[in-house]
Amino acid sequence: CTTICEGVRNLKNPDKASICQFCYKSNNPNGRNLSFENFKTMIDKLPRLLTQIAFGCDSRAESNPDLFKMMKYCREIGVIPNITVADISDDIARQLCEVCGAVAVSRYEDKNICYDSVKKLTDGGLDQVNVHCLLSENSFDWCMETAKDKLSDPRLAKLNAIVFLSLKKKGRAKNGFESVSYEKFRELFLWCLQNNVSIGFDSCSAPRFMQMVKDEESIEENIRKQYLQCCEPCESGLFSFYTGVDSCYYPCSFAEKEKGWEDGLSLLGCSNFFKDIWYHPKNVKWRNSLIRSGCDGCRKCLIFPEINEIK
Repeated sequence: CTTICEGVRNLKNPDKASICQFCYKSNNPNGRNLSFENFKTMIDKLPRLLTQIAFGCDSRAESNPDLFKMMKYCREIGVIPNITVADISDDIARQLCEVCGAVAVSRYEDKNICYDSVKKLTDGGLDQVNVHCLLSENSFDWCMETAKDKLSDPRLAKLNAIVFLSLKKKGRAKNGFESVSYEKFRELFLWCLQNNVSIGFDSCSAPRFMQMVKDEESIEENIRKQYLQCCEPCESGLFSFYTGVDSCYYPCSFAEKEKGWEDGLSLLGCSNFFKDIWYHPKNVKWRNSLIRSGCDGCRKCLIFPEINEIK
């Protein structure tokens, strides 16, 4: 139930955003944009193993004038662009449907903004449209409401899935937000399972998800095996990575500026991606630590240990 994709690159572009109360990036409307020139320089240095780029932008996908130019360039070189938005106009929806492989729509307090955006995209013919919900004690009711609305709100009729994202205490999410309890995590999952609501989780949720699937007696054995086979724990720096507006490499967006990754690895300055970035001593150390962190097939988060707590 976690996303699996070889060669995924998570690109934050830009760090301009309206104020979100739990934004882990602490983004604001006065942030910077990534230029097309820097984007092209970076992507042209990457091996042709790259298959997808997940763009992060402002909620309306309007702040960076180069955004769609970047996406179209991705298509020209055989890379699929995906993006996360929240409140889009009809025109932006049309452009996204023309170029994106998938679009995620973030759910905030006003569900109508989210659901209206979903309908614009599905009406435009896009099949892979998901809703992203932060799963925390504070937002649990939103998550459950969204799951129930999937069965009754016509705007969500063609929605692909609801994806629940684990809380990481970073940025503005440090203050006043708590991880969802194991009991509520289980309640939400089982309700969706029993009501045939398509859902997913981020890789950060894998330790808890895998343990729950193993322990839950109500799950049929063949279904249990399928879930465990589909679950991909943390793969940051293994077959995905992140770069922000500073054009530097980090294993994931949450690692940026954290201990050990106070400074990223410059993609603009590298001459050979494998030598200068992928096999850089810092990255090799990270990768080996991540691989060794696992037990029972589940790698653990090296940045936020609370993510690894099951109950």
